[in-house]
This record gives sequence, C-alpha cells and structure tokens, in this order.
Amino acid sequence: MRAVVQRVSRAFVDVDGTTVSRIEKGLLVLLGVAVEDTVQDAHYLAEKVAQLRIFPDESGKMNLSVEEVGGEVLAVSQFTLYGDCRKGRRPNFTRAAPAETALPLYKEFIDTLRRRGLVVREGVFGAMMAVSLVNDGPVTLIVESPPH
Repeated sequence: MRAVVQRVSRAFVDVDGTTVSRIEKGLLVLLGVAVEDTVQDAHYLAEKVAQLRIFPDESGKMNLSVEEVGGEVLAVSQFTLYGDCRKGRRPNFTRAAPAETALPLYKEFIDTLRRRGLVVREGVFGAMMAVSLVNDGPVTLIVESPPH
C-alpha cells in the first residue's frame, strides 16, 4: 500500500462540479492499493499516517502528529500511484489492485484512522475527482507499507 501524504491548510474534492468532501488543517492522503496488499497493510499505513510527526510544535519544529494538532484527514483513492512508468510512455497498472480488492482495503484504512479518533473525510472511490489543496510548508511524503 502506498500513500502520498500532504500537510494541508485546507483541501477539498469535487465530483461533477460539486464539493463532496472538505477539510481544514490536516492531511490529504492519496492512497494506492497494490494487488498483494492485505488488511495488515491498511492497518500499518493508517497507524503510520496518524502518528507522523509533521506538524510544527511551539518552536516551529516538525514534532506533532495530525492527532496531536486536532487535524482532519481527507483520504482519496488513487490507483495511479501504482503506475509503472519505467518502460515506454504509457504507465502500466498491473500492480494496482482491482476495485473489488482495493475498495475494502481503502475503507479499512479509513476505519482504522477513525478508530483512533480522527475525523476522516473521503473522496468518491472510482470517480473522476478534482482534488484541490493548499499544501502547508510544503510538506509532502510518500509512505508505504513494508514489502511482502
């Protein structure tokens, strides 16, 4: 499982011109699921994201998590994170999990964050979405579950 995690001052998702989710201070998480991923990967990645110390403390040092600052999470499924661009000019998506595998793991990732007490908003799985954000910092990280 792979996530692009961005610290944001605000972010929102539109589908067909209508805003379906919005957060203020927090994390925008673009989440990709690989064919070999399991529930354990969803738990691992959610725990890692919830505890990443990437928000500034009173000294300005990145030392606080989204939980500690009372931030929100906007989780957006993005199968293109497993696009392999090493050969040719068209990405190969064979490592991306099919929807019937990816959707339950995406939901498990979100549920794990919610069980930790975080407010989590969602994109629309499988929809064509317009994602807008104000990256705070900018701070952008790639976080992955351990290899199988």
